[in-house]
Amino acid sequence: MQDEIKFARKRAEELLLKNGSEIGLLGSSQAYRQVWARDSMICGLGLLAMDSEEGRKIHRRSLETLRKYQSKLGKIPHNVGLPTEFDPALIAYGGKFTEETEFKPYIDTAHEGCVDGNLWYIIGQYYNYLITKDLDFVRESWESIKKALLWLEYQDSNECGLLEVHEAMDWADLFANRYNVLFDNVLYVAVHKCMCDLAKALNEPSDKYDKLYKDKHKKINMLLWVGVEEPKDKEWIIRERKEWLYPTTLVDTLLVQRPYYLPYMAFRDYGDRFDTLGNLLAIIFDIADETKMEKILEYIRQAGLDAVYPLRSLHPVINPQEKDWRDYYLLRNLNLPYQYHNGGIWPFIGGFYVAALVKAGKLEEAKLQLKRLTDLNKKGRKEEWEFNEWFHGQTGEPMGYAGQSWSTAMYIYAYSCVEKGELVGFSRENGWV
Repeated sequence: MQDEIKFARKRAEELLLKNGSEIGLLGSSQAYRQVWARDSMICGLGLLAMDSEEGRKIHRRSLETLRKYQSKLGKIPHNVGLPTEFDPALIAYGGKFTEETEFKPYIDTAHEGCVDGNLWYIIGQYYNYLITKDLDFVRESWESIKKALLWLEYQDSNECGLLEVHEAMDWADLFANRYNVLFDNVLYVAVHKCMCDLAKALNEPSDKYDKLYKDKHKKINMLLWVGVEEPKDKEWIIRERKEWLYPTTLVDTLLVQRPYYLPYMAFRDYGDRFDTLGNLLAIIFDIADETKMEKILEYIRQAGLDAVYPLRSLHPVINPQEKDWRDYYLLRNLNLPYQYHNGGIWPFIGGFYVAALVKAGKLEEAKLQLKRLTDLNKKGRKEEWEFNEWFHGQTGEPMGYAGQSWSTAMYIYAYSCVEKGELVGFSRENGWV
């Protein structure tokens, strides 16, 4: 089996580099033939873990493209594509964005409200510096990075310190997470540590970023964790964030405790499901302390989220007539129960799972899950080693597009973390607990 894991790593590298283009890393070899902000930055974890000069060049081109097409207000484009590329995912556009034939990047506006592009862009810049130590590139990008953060600050509409996110406005772009969303706010906390470290490297003032990091770290735990591990300071809430009094009292009374962070807290409303990716990122980016980390990982095993393959994206799934069900879940037959964002299995999330196990010191379990992730990526709709986009949450059968960049990249990152015995980049050596 070890030989198969090594083969899978080699195959993943080949497919990932093949998805490089003149403007950066494209989403897959079949569809999503654009440089997606979130996808390309997540894929940077794998590209730079490869220790490949070509991989570094591709990630840098992605950063340059996103920076080049940043809006005047600081918004990082959701994706930048080429009008000449046929893309079967662009059903609404007839397979192409436009009928132009010249090489001219096209800025997508179909999902321009998504906030995680800016978040991943800053993390992608930071990770690039961690691995390459290219301070000149950071200096060249610094104004763009600060501008991206400023745009994010304006997404905190009530100035509570956390982002308020419209539903379907992050990686789960056909899903009803909303307002103070776990996934986005975990990244928002991490971004401020990234900003602090980059500012120090540039000899720029860093105290304000450190102060904001600690403030947001406290608030996300206070708002989205339910249980004795994070007792609520009601006096502070009444004094500082009175709008949190009703929802926090509500979840403390009704839920009492949960072994995971809630997926979102809205105005007098909340979600009570296990958002796998948000919770894994809370481990990787030091939001969850050791006690919470153990509870999260134990719950994944108890609930069988890795029972078919690593790892199902949601538990429990959302069924029609429930409050978080939306008719748009039916779009392209995607978000039915156990499909796509609604409990589908995503290999890139499996890569984060392996990394989180390494972070927790569970190396033998991480090796086992890497083997199971290998088996998943081997499965294909037409041939073996497709590194498919996503799989059915009950049958484990591939249902997405083949040659998916973040399926390959996060396999490489997971492999590298297991091989090294610690997280690549986000390590104690670099100031991550």
